[in-house]
Amino acid sequence: MPRLRKVDAAASGAAPKANGNGRKFATQQSLDSYIKATCDILRRSNVAGALQYVPELTWILFLRILDEREAAEAAEAEAVGIPFRPSIEAPYRWRDWAAPGGYKRIELQMGAMGGFLAFVNGDLLPHLRGLKEQPSASPRQKVISEILSGVEHVRIDTEKNTLDVLDKVHQVSLGSIDDTHIFALSQVYEGLLLKMGEKGNDGGQFFTPREVIRAMVRVVAPRIGETVYDPASGTGGFLAQSYEYMRAALGDDITAEQLDTLSHRTFYGREKENLIYPIALANLVLHGINQPNLWHGNTLTGGETYGGLFQSAPALYDVILTNPPFGGKEGKEAQTHFAYKTGATQVLFLQHVISSLKPGGRCGIVLDEGVLFRTNETAFVQTKRKLLDDCDLWCIVSLPGGVFSAAGAGVKTNLLFFTKGQRTERIWYYDLSDIKVGKKTPFTQERFAEFFELLKTRADSPRSWSVDRKAIIAKNYDLKAVNPNAPDEADRRTPAELLAIIDAKGREVEEALALLRQ
Repeated sequence: MPRLRKVDAAASGAAPKANGNGRKFATQQSLDSYIKATCDILRRSNVAGALQYVPELTWILFLRILDEREAAEAAEAEAVGIPFRPSIEAPYRWRDWAAPGGYKRIELQMGAMGGFLAFVNGDLLPHLRGLKEQPSASPRQKVISEILSGVEHVRIDTEKNTLDVLDKVHQVSLGSIDDTHIFALSQVYEGLLLKMGEKGNDGGQFFTPREVIRAMVRVVAPRIGETVYDPASGTGGFLAQSYEYMRAALGDDITAEQLDTLSHRTFYGREKENLIYPIALANLVLHGINQPNLWHGNTLTGGETYGGLFQSAPALYDVILTNPPFGGKEGKEAQTHFAYKTGATQVLFLQHVISSLKPGGRCGIVLDEGVLFRTNETAFVQTKRKLLDDCDLWCIVSLPGGVFSAAGAGVKTNLLFFTKGQRTERIWYYDLSDIKVGKKTPFTQERFAEFFELLKTRADSPRSWSVDRKAIIAKNYDLKAVNPNAPDEADRRTPAELLAIIDAKGREVEEALALLRQ
């Protein structure tokens, strides 16, 4: 099978020289600073908060990069003498209406005042949103339409500011980024998503800290040829990180067939929120997943908003990585789809995950503490019993309480890892709950270093221990991590001993005062 020592332009997304520009970004910092300056224009243009400017920048940046990719693919097709069908035709391509010097942009700027925004709002955006309705719409055209699905008009306040943003974004090309930064552009976008997830921006419910995602992907270790699924995909972090992990594992010896598999037939997800679904699509495309198989709708009720990108999805998956919403409540419409009825969203998601795994399939899931320790609600106990009967729940990591606090969620959480097909006989726990996490002491990847070392043998340590099935059943399936090896720091002095200490200290004070009075 032929090997790709260097991935071709069409596969990698590199732009042809004709569509590049003179600006070069040699460091990650220079690119980050440039994107920040672009966001500053948006902030002063009536697009103030991250929940407003990230979606606006998303579709603009996406169309810029898409145009580069299609130009590269067209050039390659011409070189080998095969036809190429672009997803977007003139005058709706970036190079026509947005690029400085684009013929349509010049025509509009030379025309009537307000003509540019009139074209974008009244012609361009409706055209792009309608691509998926074409009888022979390609998967990429469906992606374009869905990314633009919530964009009714440009949110930037003036034509001048709009053009300033377009000029800035035009400088951000795949060809302008130093080759040593393999995922530089996707990392910049991850930084924008982080802004959405910060406390006060109300986007934290869609954002899982990247340190947690990377650790979970590394534990589950998806491999080429396996399908990866996230039923609550949010901004697509688990799927994007899984792509990076799998792509890095293949290295320079990746074949064209393997790259095609990764880009088109590996990653599947579902997302309910109208604001977040287009952002997830753009995030995956910018990471290199050319065909993001994302379903738009309510995973638990089955209510579909758009399923055109999910038509080839399998019924069961090899790997599931997910962080279901905490504390949500579902009505009877959702509960009718599940064996164990409850309004608790995370418990219904856990049932969905168990039923969506192939035999031998592996899962990493974030669950809040309540799911683990609650034994007073029948559905909680039944779901955990099914988990232990149908799957080998082989590891639980207890996270510190502040890991999600930057995203406005102070909920205590745990990471559960299990494999479907054999019942649980023993659970290995690892405890990070004593670590203090705050603005000045963030939770970093280094916190998982000992965990990965001990994971090889699942050894006991001051932070790790094992509990067998019999003990779990005896506690009515209470799975909460209670570390028996933690240092005993309780003050066990009796009241009489404490009074004696206070009395002694009092005498010392009196003696010192007496010396001072002499």
